[in-house]
Amino acid sequence: MNKTFENYAATETNPKWINMISREYPLYPRGNDIRSAFERDYTRIIHSLAYRRLKHKTQVFFSPRNDHICTRIEHVIHVESVSYTIANALGLNIELTKAIADGHDTGHSPFGHQGEKILSELSVRDIGERFWHEKNGLEMVDKFELLEDPDGNLQNMNLTYAVRDGIISHCGEIDENALKPRAECINLASYQKPNQYAPYTWEACVVKVADKISYLGRDISDAITLGLLDKRHLHDLKKLLNHGSAKVINNTVLINDLIYDLCTNSAPEKGLCFSHDMFELVKEIKKFNYRNIYLTDKLVEATKFFELVLKSIYEFLKESYANREKMMKIAPDLLVDFEIWLKNYWNKERFPINKNRVVFDSESEKDYYRAIIYYISGMTDNYAIEMYNKIIRF
Repeated sequence: MNKTFENYAATETNPKWINMISREYPLYPRGNDIRSAFERDYTRIIHSLAYRRLKHKTQVFFSPRNDHICTRIEHVIHVESVSYTIANALGLNIELTKAIADGHDTGHSPFGHQGEKILSELSVRDIGERFWHEKNGLEMVDKFELLEDPDGNLQNMNLTYAVRDGIISHCGEIDENALKPRAECINLASYQKPNQYAPYTWEACVVKVADKISYLGRDISDAITLGLLDKRHLHDLKKLLNHGSAKVINNTVLINDLIYDLCTNSAPEKGLCFSHDMFELVKEIKKFNYRNIYLTDKLVEATKFFELVLKSIYEFLKESYANREKMMKIAPDLLVDFEIWLKNYWNKERFPINKNRVVFDSESEKDYYRAIIYYISGMTDNYAIEMYNKIIRF
């Protein structure tokens, strides 16, 4: 396949290159490092705790007994695979797509998008700010994830601008069929909502599209495995997907068709785009998934449980701001764990080796509530349930 985007790739010949590889401050040097800037970002991401926790976070289906149902970390790996294939075919920088793809969902809360909605409601009520996982992902890698440097000091991840931009710009809910990068190197803190700006690089655009390609078919495949789709659903789905030669409803076939269509129809002048027919099919699949998977009674009932767990944890920690001794008697493990986490970012505990780690003002009650939201967002499903059980258990 022609590498039609090769002249626009994130390389040293790109006019945006200096901005792409810029970091907030110089990354500590290694005398024997053979990695590029984006490769260093990739390895920093996969060594982070936020990345590791994705293996125990919901993608769509909560706590399935079947080990073959997709978790959040599997989804991330799928996005990496799809974006690699697209970037490689188009002649873009596969090291950059790999780093963005692996970091793109580090800001996801426990219990998937339902958990995200619950945390956002709490954040709006008490802080006056929306919570959304793309922005939380950027703040995770900018402020909260800490890696040990060669001297044993904990440092922020300090990723390149291109990778940070890809994380906050990755919102997969795209309804336009022509995605191009923006020209301006903006302050990423200026993002106020998902999908507010186009990504800065073609590579980030690829990850954004790969995110949708990765989850549409896999969610259907998982729903079939769990028996959520009956014969009528499968009949409707077969009619919907009757656009090619394949006789089976197979996630790999769908992904292959979507990737091929995107790569053969995209061009720097047009942007990343599907053919008209394929784009219409993507929209129809999305409608099918919402109607028959995401909004089904089973998932709606699960959301009630998620709400109980997350709100109980939040209200418990919120109460501890003024009544620490009382709450310590109820669930000491939860409160102590939160305080251990918080000391790394609270200005009572200044660390001269890294001033960027002072995130919250200890004199601000609102900042305390904000810290609770960030802390809960990093929890795995299992850990959140464990802490909830400790709150209610005698």
